[in-house]
Amino acid sequence: MRFNQAGAGGLPPARRIAAAGMLAMCAAFLGATTVSAQAPPANQTTSRLAEPARRLPADAVTHHVLDLPGRTLKFTATTGSITLTDANGAPQAQVGVTAFTLDDRPAASRPVTFAFNGGPGAASVWIELGLLGPWRMHMDGDAARPSAEPVPVDNAETWLDFTDLVFIDPVGTGFSQLITNTEEVRKRYWSVNGDVSAFAETIRIWLDTARRMTSPKYLVGESYSGIRAPRLVRELEQVQGIGITGLTLVSPKLDYGGASLALEPLGEVAQLPTIVASMRAKSGPVTRAQLADVEAYAAGDYLVDLIRGEADLAAVARRVDRLAALTGLDRDLLARRHGSLTNNEFFRERDPGRVASAYDTTVTKPDAYPQSLAHFFPDSLNDALSAPFASAMYDIYATRLHWLPGGAYVVTNPAVNRAWDFGNSYYRPESVSALRTALALDPKFHVLVAGGLFDLVTPYFMTKMELDQIPLSGGRDRIRFEVYPGGHMFYSRDESRQAFRAAAQALYGAD
Repeated sequence: MRFNQAGAGGLPPARRIAAAGMLAMCAAFLGATTVSAQAPPANQTTSRLAEPARRLPADAVTHHVLDLPGRTLKFTATTGSITLTDANGAPQAQVGVTAFTLDDRPAASRPVTFAFNGGPGAASVWIELGLLGPWRMHMDGDAARPSAEPVPVDNAETWLDFTDLVFIDPVGTGFSQLITNTEEVRKRYWSVNGDVSAFAETIRIWLDTARRMTSPKYLVGESYSGIRAPRLVRELEQVQGIGITGLTLVSPKLDYGGASLALEPLGEVAQLPTIVASMRAKSGPVTRAQLADVEAYAAGDYLVDLIRGEADLAAVARRVDRLAALTGLDRDLLARRHGSLTNNEFFRERDPGRVASAYDTTVTKPDAYPQSLAHFFPDSLNDALSAPFASAMYDIYATRLHWLPGGAYVVTNPAVNRAWDFGNSYYRPESVSALRTALALDPKFHVLVAGGLFDLVTPYFMTKMELDQIPLSGGRDRIRFEVYPGGHMFYSRDESRQAFRAAAQALYGAD
């Protein structure tokens, strides 16, 4: 099946799973939400690109106590920015950084983790308030609506017990900003290689300033950071002279691919288990173990029939029959599409009259335009959560961290996403090569990768196929791959978030 994402703003349909995931994220960015300290006049743009650079305030240090079931965590929050310069020392950008460090622990030997989201053009708010940080936002059920109360709760699943946490907002997101807003500078920070270089420099400066060079160092990246983080491991090693002990990837995008759009069987194969999982979830809970038959078919007979192509009518008929049986979707519709649907068709066909989210296909909202053939609709999960997350983050800065530059806290920035330089138009970026190299070089380097069963932005089965290309002799046995009920942000579900935290503790060697 081809489940393509048209996205908002008239983005064209993608014909590969790689492009589909990217366009799904772009659609979310086009509906991005910001929260301002003071509403601008109606004729004034809220784009961060149009605002004059205001130097961010000095760092703020605050102390906190977190009372959780069975334990109390006393920690210090240091909030501020790191200035990045050109080769001559002229300031180019300020990067917003928030560090949470546990009190009364030997800093020299305590792990420190640098965490960030993806996009490109996404702040670290999702992974901070959804998964790792001391405070957490509810994300499921009634919480997935723009008017939800933006009040975070204490996070019983915070990773602060076993690692200090440093959250980094890329330039153009959060409060991070360009100081010199020229085309040359934008190309430096808003490109695959420039972004990695900026992150590596930011991490090196933080470690030097905090005197943490001897601490075990870890990275956690989500979504597009599947491209960023493995490359960042190598950049830190080669350029900054900093070794990384472990890497965690959350719903990662590892390879954008560059093959002909006329031949895309792996994209079809990757999405099928997610589609079936989503349909089976209508009848009750689903685990990956219950999808063994689908995974075997997808990577076996289904792949063979896809390779046979449209000219083999018997192969097309077999696909239609088996897909109809597995998914429960209308057989006549599948027959008319030769076993292929666009993303937007599936989002509507899963639950007629409602629209499913690309980020979690079990989450649906009423179809606002049921008569429209253009399939123009916001994402049922990502767009619904952006506003409360932005408001909550702004309030945390103002009332808990006491560091507030004014202006807007940008959760996702569509301008950054549109301006991003992915490199050569044919050889799109990938990070599996960097991951393979890091594993081969360091026998103590370990990796945790996790995905959600219902995620069509970065389907878990594609990630599995990519990781399985790494030979056991080269470190594949040091990659732990987990799949949890949920979507792109599977940690929105309590049981998945708890299970993932336990897996992370094993990576860090914590008790």
